[in-house]
Amino acid sequence: MPRILRLINRLNLGGPTFNAAYLTKYLAPEYETLLVAGMIDDSEASSAFILEDMELAPIYIPQMYREVDPVNDFRAYQNLKKIIQDFKPDIVHTHAAKAGALGRLAANACKVPVVVHTFHGHVFHSYFSKWKSNAFVSIERYLAKKSDCIIAISEKQKRELSEEFRICEPEKIAVVPLGFDLKRFTEDQQIKRNRFRTRFGLADDDIAMVIVGRLVPVKNHSLFLHAFASIAKRTGKKVKAIIVGDGEERLKIDKLAVSLGLSVHQPFALHDDDAQVVFTSWMKEVDEAYAGSDIVALSSWNEGTPVSIIEALASGRPVVTTDVGGISDIVTHRRNGLVVPSNNEAAFTEALGELVENRDLRESMGRVDEHVILNKFSYQRLIADMKNLYDRLLRN
Repeated sequence: MPRILRLINRLNLGGPTFNAAYLTKYLAPEYETLLVAGMIDDSEASSAFILEDMELAPIYIPQMYREVDPVNDFRAYQNLKKIIQDFKPDIVHTHAAKAGALGRLAANACKVPVVVHTFHGHVFHSYFSKWKSNAFVSIERYLAKKSDCIIAISEKQKRELSEEFRICEPEKIAVVPLGFDLKRFTEDQQIKRNRFRTRFGLADDDIAMVIVGRLVPVKNHSLFLHAFASIAKRTGKKVKAIIVGDGEERLKIDKLAVSLGLSVHQPFALHDDDAQVVFTSWMKEVDEAYAGSDIVALSSWNEGTPVSIIEALASGRPVVTTDVGGISDIVTHRRNGLVVPSNNEAAFTEALGELVENRDLRESMGRVDEHVILNKFSYQRLIADMKNLYDRLLRN
């Protein structure tokens, strides 16, 4: 059977880990897959439990971290070449930027027949300075020439890669949306809602606005907090902001909440039922957070296809989101959520406020597209799409 070496940046919580795990587990018996991963940063939560639950044992590259480090990166490259030479894959498939750079260079050096790379997002804006972003664009154009196929996770991302940033010609890009096991987001909703709201001291009439993700600059939690603070001051409703996740911006976001006059409940502290902002830190039971929410928000500057929005819609929750990445492939404005321009505080505040004040609108938006989302983003669909793509690439 054909062999695939699958390389992922690191096993932190997020969509790439789930997709790498499903593709490693469920492409058998037609394909034999070896999963290789880099190391997470100290500020990140590990998603290794996902692989353990699926009885997968990846090989780790101890020198491969997210940050650019010429010495460690070269050692990781050498390590990768040895793994490739020992495993002798027919396909090397890399996921995300660092893995994509080192993996594709190593695969080409070892003359692997087929080289594939997935852009789960991109760092061409909102992460770095303009000159650094331009440098990454140039690097990706070079690496695309060493790839047999580039995978985008949405049609919008394909247009960005081929037209806006000119990474490669559109004919070289295949669109393969993300895939997940979303069943747990549909099951035992009331039980999970009660459990979550009891755990974090939410009353029945509290309107909980949940935002899920790493606490890093690109997620722009500042936009969410400014909008929430405006709504909290003017509404007659009881509102709570629930921030699920952790990361390098944790203290900065906490200080911002306090400076906006908001009362804050800290993780692992005794319940303060009057706190307006609740930090939960990382949660493995994120399905409980969605079940316990009334509105799910995303305020990012840049995304690929945001997993939190897919999970929220599968849970039957309305969303308020900035118009970034593949959002237009998931959210239809005023059907299953409200979509506003990126970093537009007035528009974001108005959208959140509308859902706070209109319970009927919240509930109607939350009901419309659950089954569509479950089918479109199922891991079974992902496996079928990827198998067809691999078969075609190997034939060619």
